[in-house]
Amino acid sequence: MRLQDYAFKVFENQIPSKSGIKKAIKRGEIFVEGKVAQTGTWINEGQFLELYETSANLPKVYEFKLEVVFEDNHLAVINKPAGISVSGNKFKTIYNALPFNLSKSSEIDVLSWPTPVHRLDNQTSGILLIAKTKTAQIELGKQFENQIIQKKYGAIVIGEVCGNTFINSPIENKNAETNFEIIETIKSLKFNKLTSLKVYPKTGRTHQIRIHLASIGHQILGDKLYGNKEMIHKGKGLFLCANEIKFLHPKTFKPIHIKIDIPNKFKSMLIREKRRWNTYNLTK
Repeated sequence: MRLQDYAFKVFENQIPSKSGIKKAIKRGEIFVEGKVAQTGTWINEGQFLELYETSANLPKVYEFKLEVVFEDNHLAVINKPAGISVSGNKFKTIYNALPFNLSKSSEIDVLSWPTPVHRLDNQTSGILLIAKTKTAQIELGKQFENQIIQKKYGAIVIGEVCGNTFINSPIENKNAETNFEIIETIKSLKFNKLTSLKVYPKTGRTHQIRIHLASIGHQILGDKLYGNKEMIHKGKGLFLCANEIKFLHPKTFKPIHIKIDIPNKFKSMLIREKRRWNTYNLTK
């Protein structure tokens, strides 16, 4: 495979675009087996690739204030707002905003740029785990892979969900399991009924919670991708929030449990829909 194509996969966290990789190669910042690579270099399995980071290949910092829930010398936890992507080709991303919000680690294996170890959809809010060192990045990645990390979400779905249960259906031919618990079901003039859920994904496939809940006929309120467009509640976004996480500290291996409040819009929506239902039925 050509280095230009392969390096993008390897160094995606450092240089999140193919054009950036091409520029880094031309600047002589990528080495193959200790030698400066060229854009036309072909690579083989087992070869050693290096990226020499400089101010030129680091992204521009996005000065956007984030809520930092937890931070130490190894990792951080932020409360990601809805409507902003974790990473990608755009400038306004969580990834580009991290150096503006977090202090640099003093550990010997400090990452030049704090790096998220998992993702949340653009419209999903809540807890995002950030590595500040290479050790933390590798160890937390292993914990996700081995399903040691436990995440909980709050969600509002359309319709009345009957019974606490779990969904176990593959996504893109990969095993995927989502457990959930019913908190409350209310009557709604627009949606007939809405159900508030606690959701516990056992695996972490892309859009897993959204796909699974839509598959049993209960799309998440505000889901434009997997929901019925006629049932979209305009202007309020997606009602899905990652509000709790449990993991082992990547250095001390002590258990860490972090929980945040569900956004106020969840409670406001349920109160508003209850009030509208009651008002309508009183005036009939």
